[in-house]
Amino acid sequence: MLGSPGSEPLRTQGFPEFLDVDALLAGGWKPLAFQQFILKIHSRCDLACRHCYVYEMADQSWREQPRRMADAIADRAVERIAEHATRHDLAEIDIILHGGEPLLAGPELISRVVCGVRGAVDTGTRVNVNIQTNGVRLDEAYLRLFESLEIRVGVSLDGDAEGQDRHRRFADGRGSHALVSESLRRLTAGPHHHLFSGILCTIDVRNDPVRTYKALLEFDPPAIDFLLPHGNWASPPPFREPGSPATPYADWLIQIFDIWYDSPVLQTEIRLFREIMRLLMGSPSRSENIGLSPVRMVVIDTDGSIEQSDTLKSTYHGAPETRLHILRDPLDNALLHPAIVARQMGERALSPTCRGCDLVSTCGGGQYAHRYNPATGFAEPSIYCADLFRLIGYISARCERDVARLRGAG
Repeated sequence: MLGSPGSEPLRTQGFPEFLDVDALLAGGWKPLAFQQFILKIHSRCDLACRHCYVYEMADQSWREQPRRMADAIADRAVERIAEHATRHDLAEIDIILHGGEPLLAGPELISRVVCGVRGAVDTGTRVNVNIQTNGVRLDEAYLRLFESLEIRVGVSLDGDAEGQDRHRRFADGRGSHALVSESLRRLTAGPHHHLFSGILCTIDVRNDPVRTYKALLEFDPPAIDFLLPHGNWASPPPFREPGSPATPYADWLIQIFDIWYDSPVLQTEIRLFREIMRLLMGSPSRSENIGLSPVRMVVIDTDGSIEQSDTLKSTYHGAPETRLHILRDPLDNALLHPAIVARQMGERALSPTCRGCDLVSTCGGGQYAHRYNPATGFAEPSIYCADLFRLIGYISARCERDVARLRGAG
């Protein structure tokens, strides 16, 4: 039991399975509708990245998934999304085409889903579509398709050739940097640049941070997401020793922050830094990786299963499951799943350690999957707690000094 909406959680063992959602509803708590819908249109990949949470970590359910989302499942997913958007009178929704590698699904399925959603939602609902790809198959034909369908494109790249090919390889060991770089030049150097939404870069602290950042800037990305590699208290990420005061990830990011922050012109949007600065100024977070804003995202897997964030695949087998399916269940049913409720509850879903921290409103406990401990579920601080504390404190101090200087100059 959780107790009344304003109370502290009574226990943390196995959190969030024990949440009494009915009691929360009776006490006045209400879920917020989903706004972001991640569609797993293909469950396999043409790379064999060594740091991939889908294929290389605890959850191996991909083996049981159909390779490609069937047309009938895609059509039902479209209906469920439109139903949800209409029921909640949503002015805007985001469709994220994901995998595996979504380009393996082929242009016909991509067109079917995108045109289907836009045709099914009410005329007052704006549909934003993004596809997240490893870039290997991003050819001119796909770019023309994305132009016609107004699909923005995010590409995964871990830096220069050494950084990219350390993990993002083909199954035979070949690196992917040359192919992905060619695709990025095709995307950014011609008439399709406006489709470019940004780069996802998974951090490896063995890669030089400044060289990594400069390598990414070569493609003129509108935004960069630096992602902490997934890990938790049972399976710590590389070079992050549980309980150690060392902050290798913060130290790596701070070197990039100084270059980015000190640049006389905005080189690119670095989402992690921008979100921390927004939170420090009292604005709500727009990212599930930091802050206390309710998470309003749901996943529809290749077989039609309704799931939580697929980053939970890094914790234990079956972690993202809700036991709901689009052929049986409206998406509203997922809003009342205890694990999804826990991600909309804000500070009350955090551990006592987090709730007693001065930085709780900014950090928000960090990324949900990074809190997992087999003994307590997700009621722990992030495995990256020390890094987040150091990074947020550093950014805060730098911003405060500049504000004080400006006030003094005035």
